Parts: sequence; structure tokens; C-alpha cells
Amino acid sequence: MAAFAVHGNGGDSTGRRALTPDEANRLAVTRFLNYQAGGRAVTITVPSTAGGLVVTGSIDYRAGIGYGVVRGAGRDASGDGLIQWTAGTVLVHPMSAVPATAPPSPPASGWFRRPLQKSGSALDSSLAIALGLGSDRPDNAELLPQNGAAMVGKDELRGHSVDVVTGPNSYAKNGSSNAALSNTEDAVRYWIGADGTMYRVRARMASESRPVVIDFDDRKYVPVRPAPEVTPAG
Repeated sequence: MAAFAVHGNGGDSTGRRALTPDEANRLAVTRFLNYQAGGRAVTITVPSTAGGLVVTGSIDYRAGIGYGVVRGAGRDASGDGLIQWTAGTVLVHPMSAVPATAPPSPPASGWFRRPLQKSGSALDSSLAIALGLGSDRPDNAELLPQNGAAMVGKDELRGHSVDVVTGPNSYAKNGSSNAALSNTEDAVRYWIGADGTMYRVRARMASESRPVVIDFDDRKYVPVRPAPEVTPAG
């Protein structure tokens, strides 16, 4: 069998091949495992020409809510604070001094609420992609190769040996527009462990030169409590 290697954290590979049945099965269950776990600790690195943003927090995949702190660089630093989001809503709580982690109980006031934009916002597209990485059932492994899934390499990520595979763009969306993702065959890549655990997802957006990177951290998952006026998914 030909050797497939990944160079660095970017996931650039020396080859591409079809998934084996076992690899397809692991890709098929990876979103379900996030849902089954209840939630995951995440770090979302959002590209931006204004400096970029990093969201550090947790996503409750059963309730459909993400929550954490957001920090920016350059002009994007003006939006520092707490952030909570669902498939349709983003709430931000500006702070001059952002804590290392979000408080377990969201503040009772001081939130600014707006609809999650389906296109035109790298932050909102990144939040929607991250929220879409959980599913209440496994995906159809037999359909994955037909929809563009393929093996592109192997990598070592935070001490975990992982496979790097491409997947259908729709697997990394949660109501976001197709226009938000680059129209290429490997717009979305998944770093998946031997048991199907998802460790990283990289998604290329049409509007940005750099991809959004979603890391599922080894930090302990902190259950997400809804901010005022946020209704968890049924």
C-alpha cells in the first residue's frame, strides 16, 4: 500500500486515495460521537483580514449551544468578550479584560443579541460550522465516498495519531450557506482518531485566504448554561 504522509499542522498531503470501509465507518460516526459525548471543549481560530479571532469554550451538541470567550488581534480586538450562539442567534457580551475561560454561569445582563448571518461573516460561518459537527445519528458510511470523502494523509496531533480525511461540505454546516465554503473537493478536512474521535476540522471559506480551524481540545468539557433569552434545541 502506498504511504500517505501529512506535513505539519496544515494537513497538506503527498497523496489521496479512496477510503477503506473501516475509514468510512469512522468518518460516519465522528459527528455522532460528539453528540453522544454531550459536548466538547473547542478552540475556533477564525481568519480575518482585520486580524483574526479565537473563540475558546464549549459546545453542547445536544442542546445546540456554544459558549466561550472571544479574543481578537488588530482591529478585531474591539469585539473581545463572551460569546454564545445557536443555529440562528449570536449573543456577545463585550469585556475590556477577557478572562482565560468563560464563567460557568453566563452574566444575567449586558448581552447584545443579533441573528447569525448565513453568509458574509467569517465569524458567523465558523460558529455555524463548529455547531454542525455533532449529529444525533451516524452518517451513511456507504454514501461518504460517493460524496467526495477521501483519505489524504496521517498526522500526529497533540499526542494522538490521526487520519486526515476530506468529507462532504454539508457535514461541516449547520444552516450556513454553501457560499460560505470554498467550492473545492477538499474544502473540509477532518483529523480523526482510531476510534472515530474528532480532534480537528479545517474548513476553507470562499471569502478568506486562510481556513477556519476548529480544535477539539483535551481540556475538560464544561457544560453550557444558556444565556438569558436563549432556548436550547429540543
